[in-house]
Amino acid sequence: MPTPDAIARRALLQRAAGLGALALVAPWQSALAALTATPAQTRGPFFPVQLPSESDADLTHVKGAAGRARGQVIVVSGRVLDRDGKPIKGAVLELWQANAAGRYDHPRDVNPAPLDPNFQGYARLVSDDHGRYRFTTIKPGAYPINPVNPVAVRPPHIHFDVDDKHKHLVTQMYFPGEAGNAKDAIFNALGASKEAAVAHALGEEDDDLRFDWDIVLS
Repeated sequence: MPTPDAIARRALLQRAAGLGALALVAPWQSALAALTATPAQTRGPFFPVQLPSESDADLTHVKGAAGRARGQVIVVSGRVLDRDGKPIKGAVLELWQANAAGRYDHPRDVNPAPLDPNFQGYARLVSDDHGRYRFTTIKPGAYPINPVNPVAVRPPHIHFDVDDKHKHLVTQMYFPGEAGNAKDAIFNALGASKEAAVAHALGEEDDDLRFDWDIVLS
């Protein structure tokens, strides 16, 4: 029969082993917990009333149009993930935005800026087996909320509607380094989670600006 001292030592060793295992698991758990969910935001009033005839991943060309959309061409890519960092395959992403002049192709947009007949303005994508998505577009322009009294100006942003059948998110993606971000009421209402709504700049390639933005569904 083991002595009381031996039993106590065994219990102490078992407890130490358990703490060691916890120390190995804890960083993994912390890493998962560090994934901040992409914050939900307003859909806004300018989701297309009638979807364009094209909804592919290149918004800078419209079939039958004479040329390419005006403005700075950008490429946006990223992943759709769950809170554990696992990629979500087959998520449907709808995205829409203003053109380079800050004008939506929508009857309720009273911005006097011109429309661009070469700009698609909307796309519908599906995330691949690794949760990835990618599209080419024009960097949207900032625009006044009320053109008659243009004090409040919305910074450049792209609207997203993401649905994976189990989770649904409506949100907006912002661009880094935009002075208008700090003045935007919608952006600032996100509080501590607003950084999760800002894309990461990847630099320039072939005159196109590239951005990365992961969408984390809660």
